[in-house]
Order: sequence, then structure tokens, then C-alpha cells
Amino acid sequence: MRFIWGLFGVAIGVMMMWKRYALTQFMGRFDWAEKYFGGGFGGTYFFYILAGFLVIFLSGLYMFGILDHLLSPAGTIFGGLKNQ
Repeated sequence: MRFIWGLFGVAIGVMMMWKRYALTQFMGRFDWAEKYFGGGFGGTYFFYILAGFLVIFLSGLYMFGILDHLLSPAGTIFGGLKNQ
């Protein structure tokens, strides 16, 4: 099941990167992205590329179980997932 959810996340990330123009038309431009990424990168369009890549990367980590190992120290901080 983890692999299916990971593939679903990868597909969403690819769609974010592929349909960034349609997303910008639907959601509008982000002023802060235009301010910080606007210097030749495309502002909001570049933000959607970065966000899509981040979704793909995190989905890949989740798919192969690496995300659980990276987040496991946080489980002991907040009182859950303790080894007994």
C-alpha cells in the first residue's frame, strides 16, 4: 500500500510541475514567490517546480520507508513510538 501512495504522490508532483501554468491561472500569482524567485526564474512558475520536486522527493522517501527512519527521532520527543 505504501508503494501505491508513493506513486500517487509522484504523479501529483509531476502534474504540479507539468501543469504549472494552469495552476498559476487557477490560484493566482504568489507575491512572495515573485519577490524572491522573480529574478529570471519565473517567480510563481519556479515555485511550482520546486514544490513539485519536493512532493516527488518526499513521496520517494515514503515509498521506500526512508521517511519513517528520518522522522522516528521526533516520535520519541513528542511521547509516541517509544520502544518498550
